[in-house]
Amino acid sequence: MNESIDYDDAEGNDVDFPSPYITVDCGTDVFPEECPEPVDVDIDGCEDAVEYDAGDLGMESLGRILQLTVTLKNVCPHKRVALAAIVTEVGYDDVEYKRGLKTMTIPAHSGDSCRDVTVRCIKFVLPEDLDVSGKDKGICKKRRFKARFIAHYIDNDFDCCDVVI
Repeated sequence: MNESIDYDDAEGNDVDFPSPYITVDCGTDVFPEECPEPVDVDIDGCEDAVEYDAGDLGMESLGRILQLTVTLKNVCPHKRVALAAIVTEVGYDDVEYKRGLKTMTIPAHSGDSCRDVTVRCIKFVLPEDLDVSGKDKGICKKRRFKARFIAHYIDNDFDCCDVVI
């Protein structure tokens, strides 16, 4: 590439362009599961069918999906609401561990007066490898969670000297 560049100036200076290089960053690869170990199976010549017990296989990448519904009470018309849903897991020691936070804008309703607004299908993914319920692990074991919600109006009638839109 540098061989195709010609440079000259009034003072007769030489220029040296270093070899160019390109760095490509494609992010970080994550492999959540190991490749399974192969099981050797031999089939003798002239055999048409073989039965083989390949052993036990454990379930991998297990987890749960928590789907929450909450009803916002007495929401004023024509006002959007900011809603946060927070999930924690309660460990065997009764300590709470963070498991997720979602924030969303709830559209304004156009009713004539305040009404309840139900927000459905707030989903959280809860991988089993984060289980803090005790020594025994597994999808068949009970896990305890707490859900908290915070809501407030986005739109309001306050006007600070006509500078806020």
